[in-house]
Amino acid sequence: MAALTWDALGERFYETGVDHGVLYIANSSGVYDAGFAWNGLVSVTESPSGAESTAQFADNIKYLNLVSAEEFSATVEAFTYPAEFGQCDGSAAPYDGLLLGQQQRKMFGLSYRTKVGNDVDGQEYGYKLHLIYGAQAAPTEKAYSTVNDSPEPITFSWEMTTTPMVVTGYKPTSFISIDSTQVDANALADLEELLYGGASTTAALPTPDEVIALFAPSGG
Repeated sequence: MAALTWDALGERFYETGVDHGVLYIANSSGVYDAGFAWNGLVSVTESPSGAESTAQFADNIKYLNLVSAEEFSATVEAFTYPAEFGQCDGSAAPYDGLLLGQQQRKMFGLSYRTKVGNDVDGQEYGYKLHLIYGAQAAPTEKAYSTVNDSPEPITFSWEMTTTPMVVTGYKPTSFISIDSTQVDANALADLEELLYGGASTTAALPTPDEVIALFAPSGG
């Protein structure tokens, strides 16, 4: 057996950045078969909630803890957004350039990438892919202000709640992350071709079961 060590060379890991955002619109069957590049992502704040413990007492003792269901929500901030996001943000376009607010909000999916770094390779060590399912955007304010001597571009922000998808053998989930430093490189390339599209494929968001199947060991 070996003694524990801290801060060894190559083991000082960190995460940073956000890029490669993609919006996926769900069709009438709930399949995310259309993907659109999301430029100008500033931040994605993941906000799990729930899983709160409620104590139950019996026989004059603490008998057990009941844990509430866990939920996943997120906040996205960006300088801009795909035109297709309008239908997810309560807008409808009777004609090009004309938007009506307070309309039906469509369900959507989202993927984005964050960087994984360490003390040897820096930010080029690896990255994580983040997949969000069953998202719905809540109305949020948009603050417009005058141009002054310290101009800044307007940022838009959306709070998102999610409805989990069924996963075979596991509890339903709204969120998956994939670490490039730990998974098979070929399977990761296959997933990225699905997410971003290719010469003969259209960008789409695979289901959690399809993602898991991609990374299953041969014969597993």
